[in-house]
Amino acid sequence: MDTNNTNPVPGQVAEITLSYRPNSKVSEKPQIVSSLSASKVLRANWDESKLEFIEEFKVILLNRANRVLGIVNASSGGTSGTVVDLKLIFAAAMKASASSILVAHNHPGGTLKPSDRDVKVTEKLVKAGKLLDLPVMDHIIITAEGYYSFADMGGL
Repeated sequence: MDTNNTNPVPGQVAEITLSYRPNSKVSEKPQIVSSLSASKVLRANWDESKLEFIEEFKVILLNRANRVLGIVNASSGGTSGTVVDLKLIFAAAMKASASSILVAHNHPGGTLKPSDRDVKVTEKLVKAGKLLDLPVMDHIIITAEGYYSFADMGGL
């Protein structure tokens, strides 16, 4: 490590920005009161043409009244999986001043049964959320035929 340059020139260090620009009043946003209402919000914001084609992971950012602040398209993968980066998920939630999050992904193959990887990712998300005081309210798996809620099934 070069210790000779202890006073960097301004502009040598990149500024990181992540923006959140609300486009409507919070009172006009949908309120999540159940896994059913969450699945309806997700379906309304999911590209149906990709639902049975590629796996995607989304995050619903919620305020204290469980109103939707926004939806983050966290990742898009292949036919059998996608990468879930917890740092990016929680960075977006903190930037939006979310009080909690709800995560979701689709299973292009149509099965509603969570995989072992789904369970492990959910456990990691819940644990990280507790540390950051940003609870994970649910993890929903969406298919063309229905949805699976970890919260409804006692998986949180």
